Amino acid sequence: MGNLSLKRGEELLVGIETSDDAAIYRLTDDIAIVQTLDFFTPIVDDPYLFGQIAAANALSDIYAMGGEPKTAMNIVSFWPKLGYDILEQILRGGRDKVEESGANVIGGHTVEDKEPKYGLAVTGIIHPKKIITNSAAEEGDILVLTKPLGMGILATALKGGVVEEEEIMDAIDGARKLNAGGSAAMREIGIKACTDITGFGFLGHLFLMLKASQKGARIQANEVPVWDKAVEFAEIGLVPGGAATNRNFLGENISISSLVSDVTRDMLFDPQTSGGLLICVSRDKLDNLLESLGKQDVLSSAVVGEVTGNSAGFIEVV
Repeated sequence: MGNLSLKRGEELLVGIETSDDAAIYRLTDDIAIVQTLDFFTPIVDDPYLFGQIAAANALSDIYAMGGEPKTAMNIVSFWPKLGYDILEQILRGGRDKVEESGANVIGGHTVEDKEPKYGLAVTGIIHPKKIITNSAAEEGDILVLTKPLGMGILATALKGGVVEEEEIMDAIDGARKLNAGGSAAMREIGIKACTDITGFGFLGHLFLMLKASQKGARIQANEVPVWDKAVEFAEIGLVPGGAATNRNFLGENISISSLVSDVTRDMLFDPQTSGGLLICVSRDKLDNLLESLGKQDVLSSAVVGEVTGNSAGFIEVV
């Protein structure tokens, strides 16, 4: 944050230093709160679906830390001329998804804005000794991804009018699916390191986790799951500008084999909304994790690579 310094008390267990998914503050020896905030402009046309996706996206940060969501507060920018029925549908979508998580919507704040935006500030709880962070990856850990990539590309195609929502409902359903199952599996197995995949894309969030853990990684590009329609649109160049931004963000911290196609590269950098969990698991616990993920009905249990001892943050894609 440049020259802006922030006070850090001893009860702040996870702050901004490692760019983790949420902050964690210890209240007692047995209880810590997990806090996060996220909001964005619509990526789908249906306001109810937009509300659901935005809520699932915000809740995901709590799940990535191994926490249990408890309360949520709406964050809304809305232009009254659009009609309050649309706003009601957005809020209903968010409410339904929050309540599905077992948490409660307890209020929020709204401002007038010609460009609609919606999201949530979410608070959860966790035991201070059972925190999952992005800074605990260890050399030899296997990387497992729980949702396919390509939502940014699909949203670009939708905004461009070249596809209808009905044609990409598998991906929309994926974006509004809670990461609760993946989080439950992590807690059952005793996972220490994880992050969720959102705006920085798969490689961007992996980079942040590796940098925080002072490790590197090797990714098997062909093992990374993607939405079928996203491949089709990437092949004709419907890739959001954020993919290039994410590529520039990594700078020299990545090496991609010449055998990896341009379309696959676009997928790996594609900014996601409400993506999956990227879980680090020791090799001896991998089978147990995959079995647990299977019981939790996650969208994907793809083994996509491993953590290496390369220089901090360096990613090799083969």
